[in-house]
Amino acid sequence: MPKEVSKILIVEDEEDIQRLLFFHLIKQNYHVSSADSGEEALKKIGEEEFDLILLDIMLPGVDGIEVCKRIRQNEKTRHLPILMLTAKAEEEDIVCGLDSGADDYITKPFSPKVLLARIKALLRRSKQKEDGSQEQIISLGNGLEIDLDAHEVRINGKEVDLTVSEFDILSLLCSRPERVFSRDQIIEGIRGQGFEITRRAVDVLIHGLRKKLGDAGHLIETVRGVGYKIKRPTE
Repeated sequence: MPKEVSKILIVEDEEDIQRLLFFHLIKQNYHVSSADSGEEALKKIGEEEFDLILLDIMLPGVDGIEVCKRIRQNEKTRHLPILMLTAKAEEEDIVCGLDSGADDYITKPFSPKVLLARIKALLRRSKQKEDGSQEQIISLGNGLEIDLDAHEVRINGKEVDLTVSEFDILSLLCSRPERVFSRDQIIEGIRGQGFEITRRAVDVLIHGLRKKLGDAGHLIETVRGVGYKIKRPTE
């Protein structure tokens, strides 16, 4: 039986922000726990099961980037959705967060409505991946397959561990092979209008996606001065 109430861990050392997050999440009937440091977060993640981690980058001791990396390196937690909190306009933090395996991020100060919408989207996608359904598979050559319903990517039958953002970008590109998507179109396609993500962050996500796809990474082509496209499957 799937769990009806999702359990969220807030990892935030600023008491006022932690209290604000608690308030809004509890109002939505989530089960909520908190950690004041990276070390405490890793300890709790090792002892309890969570459905999503709300993770601040700037933490005392082990920072959010390192926490994210360790979660992704652990076989038991590598699929755990991670939403990072970062200070507004700190592009390097955003890029590092996405590169370390975060599924999404939100900048401070944040809108509670936007935060809750991001959390719901990540939980929904995570549940879709767990549940699976009737298969809808796109084959792209080099052994690369995208299972849209199960939210899985496989190369020669072996699953490739992608973040939610990486999967969404790959799915978007594959929806129209040979069509060139600008960086702005990619942002709008995977997050909607008004989403605050830099074009450089898109490049970082594409770079990480190619790396994880290995030999199949060349299917994603850069169109200089425009954006990206994926090659049409060939026989």
